[in-house]
Amino acid sequence: MKSGITSLVLAGFLASAGFATFAQTTPQDAARAPVASASGPGQHHGHMGKHHKMDPAKREAMVAKRQAELKAKLKITSDQEGAWTSFTTAMKPAARMEHQRPDRTEMAKLTTPERIDEMRALRTQHMAERTAAMDKRAEATKVFYAALSADQKKVFDAEHARMAGRHGGHHGARHGS
Repeated sequence: MKSGITSLVLAGFLASAGFATFAQTTPQDAARAPVASASGPGQHHGHMGKHHKMDPAKREAMVAKRQAELKAKLKITSDQEGAWTSFTTAMKPAARMEHQRPDRTEMAKLTTPERIDEMRALRTQHMAERTAAMDKRAEATKVFYAALSADQKKVFDAEHARMAGRHGGHHGARHGS
């Protein structure tokens, strides 16, 4: 009986140690680890796939296909072509904004409060850039929407709601847009 209890306690200890090791994976370790996805690379399912980058050419092809499908569903007229072009141009992501990373040697010279302030300033700048890009897209969407007929607006609303659902719909920026 003692050997059974001892084995059970030992198994529990080993399992706990394994979970503790798994739980202590750093974000850098997680970023370096290959992400397996049943759907293939670039698919964003759950939190595991969000950091896996899609090939830019594949992303552009996918976006172009979706835009062509939306344009067909909306039945864009020749009079609306300019508004459509402005809309799709504004929706293109800007060239990858490289975030200003602090120089490690310079950061090492700072005190902890100074490092905190430097990181806060960089984060504020980054968030301002992201907010400006989102605002630009939101405004372009409103301008395009105004150029649509009542029937087209219904189609656009349905497609926009479907796309928001595809992207989780739980991200703060996507709630009120």
